[in-house]
Amino acid sequence: MAVPVHDAPLAPLQSIELREIRLPLKEPFVASHGTVHDKRILLLKLTDADGTHAWSECVALADPSYLPETLDTCWLALCEWVGPRALGLDSASPRGVHQALTASVRGHAMARAAVEMGCWTLAAERRGASLSTLLGGTRPEVATGLAIGIELDRDRLATKVRTAIAEGYRRLKLKIRPGWDVEPLRTARRVAGEGFDLIADANSAYRLEDAEHLARFDAFGLSMIEQPLGWEDLSQHAELQRQLATPICLDESITSLARAADMVALGSGQILNLKPGRVGGFSESLAIHQLCRKHGIALWCGGMLESGIGRAYNVALASLPGFTLPGDLSPSQRYWERDVVTPEWTMSAAGRVAVPEASGLGVEVDRDRIEDLTVRRHRLTGD
Repeated sequence: MAVPVHDAPLAPLQSIELREIRLPLKEPFVASHGTVHDKRILLLKLTDADGTHAWSECVALADPSYLPETLDTCWLALCEWVGPRALGLDSASPRGVHQALTASVRGHAMARAAVEMGCWTLAAERRGASLSTLLGGTRPEVATGLAIGIELDRDRLATKVRTAIAEGYRRLKLKIRPGWDVEPLRTARRVAGEGFDLIADANSAYRLEDAEHLARFDAFGLSMIEQPLGWEDLSQHAELQRQLATPICLDESITSLARAADMVALGSGQILNLKPGRVGGFSESLAIHQLCRKHGIALWCGGMLESGIGRAYNVALASLPGFTLPGDLSPSQRYWERDVVTPEWTMSAAGRVAVPEASGLGVEVDRDRIEDLTVRRHRLTGD
């Protein structure tokens, strides 16, 4: 039985250690907003007054191509505002940490999420419960999909689609951009066959004036087109949805519960890609989850090329009952030669990832690996 999410006491935080690591990708990942070769990753190690510690991951990218926050702005925010405020709190709960940080720090959702989500793991450790259980998760395993970056060679794209399906992935997401959309979608549909779950992800690369062109995607039987228009927009997405048969899924536009409520009210989309780091952490994610279940908005958990630490948080969230669609939860070997957790994340032949039952994060952090990859560090204390 799930532990009630309101019943998760914390000891005061004693220290927060920040580390930047560089984790090489097996191959470059290309989206409409840029190419990543080596992933810069910001990790946090939170230690409470009882000596319990938890690792978390800040999901901000190296540049502001996805949202305004970057790894470096989060580093500053964590050192100057978010970290000191969290360390100054008396014994509370993860929700209390969320409320305190939201009240005292405007914006900086990814920085706040890195601390707040780490506090959920600390609370899980104190209760001897898994992170999934503490959140109210109900699934022992979650279906996973794969995001394929922009691949300009059609034969290579066809091979990637064919290989991914053979490996068991339950859904494929293709990154697209203007000038490279119809043909890759046609190739993917031809290889995958009718009925296979395909998504087009535009990362805000189109305008409302492209509605007639985007309507051509209806012919490919996509399960959704993700974030076709502006990263802050809700109203134009609502207008576009009225012109498309393909469901629109919002990603970047939804940064809070209030924005999710506006999406529902305006009819801006039918599906939501819920990334906990983007909305400020698990407390906000749980509220959005409840809202979407109430209004029939389908949910899935997207990824930000996280390490195995960040993956643990996404898997735990995706175990909640409202997450009915496959998420971006690929195994470690898909992107990394060697991850920073043990055991590394794996996927079954049926395209499912097991939800850890062990207390806390559910996987062991490879501290030696992190030490070898660390390029800078900083420690905040409550003294």
